[in-house]
Amino acid sequence: MIGGFGTLLALMLLLQIKHMLGDYFLQTRVMLNGRDQYLHLGRFLHAGVHAAGTFIAFTLIGAPIPFALAAGLADWAIHFHIDWWKGRLTAVQNLTPADPAYWRASGVDQALHQLTYVGLIWAWLIYTRA
Repeated sequence: MIGGFGTLLALMLLLQIKHMLGDYFLQTRVMLNGRDQYLHLGRFLHAGVHAAGTFIAFTLIGAPIPFALAAGLADWAIHFHIDWWKGRLTAVQNLTPADPAYWRASGVDQALHQLTYVGLIWAWLIYTRA
């Protein structure tokens, strides 16, 4: 395993790859349709893909299993709610990719996901220094 900043950068890279795969390559029709509904099986599964990826990323850098599980569960809950907010907003305002507000909502959505990773990495740094 790489030490110090190398491990931090490896974790950031793993979370970025996980995010790209989860948000752009591994989504199915079930995950994409009906996203404005709170209790939505597709969003549950989509957030699960992210949770599994986060668990794998933290495990690969040597985080303890209990921490990796907690990070995955936190990512699941946060991702689920961020995506619900965006789905609800775009449905209520009837936004499509032709609308500038759709892209602003997408930008906020992606920024919140990235800030989630900053928070998870911060928690990992605190946890591993304890």
